[in-house]
Amino acid sequence: MIQLLTVSDMRESDKCTIANGTDSKILMYRAGESIYNAIKDLPAPFAIICGNGNNAGDGYVLASLLKKANIDCKLFRITERFSEDGKYYYEQCSDSAIYDEIINIDSFSSAINAFPTIVDCIFGTGFHGEVKEPERSVINAINACSNSFVVSIDINSGLNGDNGLCDICVHSDLTISIGNMKPGHFLGNAKDVCKKIINYDIGIQPVDNHQKIYLTESTDFKEIFKSRANNSNKGSYGYIGLIGGSQCYSGAIRLANMAACAMRSGSGVVKIAAPASLGQIIMPAILESTFYPLSDKNGDLIFVESEFKKLLTLSSIAFGMGIGNSEETQKALTYLLKNYTGTLIIDADGLNALASLDSSLLRTKSCKVILTPHPKEFSRILSGINSATVQSEGKKPPTNDISVNNILCKPIYYAAEYAKANNLIVLLKGSSTIISDGNTSYISNSGCPGMATAGSGDVLSGILAAVCGYNKDNLLLATAATAYMTGLAGEKASSKYGDISMIASDTASFIPEAIMELM
Repeated sequence: MIQLLTVSDMRESDKCTIANGTDSKILMYRAGESIYNAIKDLPAPFAIICGNGNNAGDGYVLASLLKKANIDCKLFRITERFSEDGKYYYEQCSDSAIYDEIINIDSFSSAINAFPTIVDCIFGTGFHGEVKEPERSVINAINACSNSFVVSIDINSGLNGDNGLCDICVHSDLTISIGNMKPGHFLGNAKDVCKKIINYDIGIQPVDNHQKIYLTESTDFKEIFKSRANNSNKGSYGYIGLIGGSQCYSGAIRLANMAACAMRSGSGVVKIAAPASLGQIIMPAILESTFYPLSDKNGDLIFVESEFKKLLTLSSIAFGMGIGNSEETQKALTYLLKNYTGTLIIDADGLNALASLDSSLLRTKSCKVILTPHPKEFSRILSGINSATVQSEGKKPPTNDISVNNILCKPIYYAAEYAKANNLIVLLKGSSTIISDGNTSYISNSGCPGMATAGSGDVLSGILAAVCGYNKDNLLLATAATAYMTGLAGEKASSKYGDISMIASDTASFIPEAIMELM
């Protein structure tokens, strides 16, 4: 795993390193030297575009090292202002007679096109908010250079270091992170604007009180997906349940697909619990799994306690996929939270039902809980009310409404805080997935745009139920492993079908290959 630092923790770590005896100019030189070593073999001449902070200072160090090596480069400055250390290294550039000019926006676009390599040193990771002029026009000009190789220093200028959001930012071929990578390198828009990211350690020691945030890697999950003993049986790997389906949602068939996902993901036995009248749809689509009929009316669940009581012995249960958001769904979820002692994964309509229930149910639950929301579902849960109820009953949104935008701006914070307050695990979906128990947060960067399609969440829930069924002792790592493996399977599907044409079942078909790779 790779340790990530938030912008504030990185800033504090930098201060502490300097306070403990490492000169700030030395740190800046190390940064510039690392950048030089990473890009010195790229085609010259280099255009180094600098703002007014320490990020620009890294660019000045780079320029002086390129000049010393007789590699042609030119500095383009947006402003006459400097940070203290940046000015020190800029003066070295002046002494070395490095070509230098203040950017004139009218001529900059044509001038920058002549450079095969462009180095972006405009903003650092501390940037937030809206990009204003003249930086906005400079960034647009860089992005218009389709034939240039663009390198961003520390983070793509304009991209938020904590959440990866931006209104406009530099699109890079390579991003060189300094010290530690940040969450913003992987969240939000980051995967669309950073083709490749590398990191250089320049001797900044992370502060002890930093948030525990890690980027997961393929080598992290060998204990989750490990070889099995010959002396074992289906009971060794979990009896799991998938509860969902309704007449209004043809996703009943997806339950069958989820069963296949769960079996391919290593579950011993899979039981599909769905409204009885959907049996004729589901049963022809399953071979290895079993169908457990639930009472219903016209295909919609009717909660019967005695039926759900027979599900309480299962190792893990995924609840809510296409089940509909009704009072009966809420009754079923309430019963499971109070009486089930295994691992309960709440997804889709289960999350909508949860948003309408008394929040104390989570704090007094008998089971281990994993929530798998996307930001809109998480907004409903955090706000404590289901938006569908608001619309149907004409109610006003609650005063404690947490919008989707709030969540996107602080996704790790909200996932971790909710997980910690309710002693559960949150798997927050997005361009990268956040998994948190409130103490440790993981970011899974696997996956592809082709997974943004109906049924992908159902596939994830089926896999998660299986993996948690035979990894009861480390649910946080098992959840992170599921997110990573599912994303990896999606990437493999995309390589065959393309992001436009792939569907959720394509991801499911590559589960075996993904698991084999992780093993």
